[in-house]
Amino acid sequence: MGPISSSWSFNRFFAIVFVVFAISGEFVAGYYRPSPWRYAHATFYGDETGSETMGGACGYGNLFNSGYGLATAALSTTLFKDGYGCGQCFQIMCVKSKHCYYGNPSTVVTATNLCPPNWYQDSNNGGWCNPPRTHFDMAKPAFMKLANWKAGIIPVAYRRVACKRSGGMRFQFQGNAYWLLIFVMNVGGAGDIKSMAVKGSRTNWISMSHNWGASYQAFSSLYGQSLSFRVTSYTTGETVYAWNVAPSNWNAGMTYKSSANFR
Repeated sequence: MGPISSSWSFNRFFAIVFVVFAISGEFVAGYYRPSPWRYAHATFYGDETGSETMGGACGYGNLFNSGYGLATAALSTTLFKDGYGCGQCFQIMCVKSKHCYYGNPSTVVTATNLCPPNWYQDSNNGGWCNPPRTHFDMAKPAFMKLANWKAGIIPVAYRRVACKRSGGMRFQFQGNAYWLLIFVMNVGGAGDIKSMAVKGSRTNWISMSHNWGASYQAFSSLYGQSLSFRVTSYTTGETVYAWNVAPSNWNAGMTYKSSANFR
């Protein structure tokens, strides 16, 4: 058998890399990649103003101020994952319904809320968010990009996609001098958070515990110190350092911006 040409070796290597990429489909070379398409159903809540979608279980507060607007959805328990699904981005497409707009359009939403179970209704007749169902309860303006709102509920195809954010992560401070509670917003890449740590200008890294939604807490006296954060993605395990996010005179109720983010 003759020698294998360099071009053949390169093509074979490229094909192997492509197959590995296609199978994993989520995190390659520092960038979050779309997941495979799956099927679920979607409904909507609130009206065209989106006022009922403000706040929510993830703790983002006013979604316009947080940068999410009305392109949002509440997730069923299966997707919400005790708050670790907060901030994830989903591309949703209307399929297999006469109510879908022409061309089966899709839209991208951010998970900002929980759609709780309703055990008083059958899972296939009103209890749409009952486990183990995979369901999206979308802001009405987002739903109306896919189908006629009079449909009420539609079958959809969905996949996780990278969250494309402008600028760095934002850290909203709550708590007091002995209890620091941080809500993290505008997270890029996979959009989610597995764990956090905080470092004062006079301390080592202090692990923070998950409170609820997109919030993390530290029971430490950190006032009077400038603060940095270490953030690890729930999906990819990637860690990003946000240095000197807040000045030494930080206050609860303030939101501080960093230049660091996931891709």
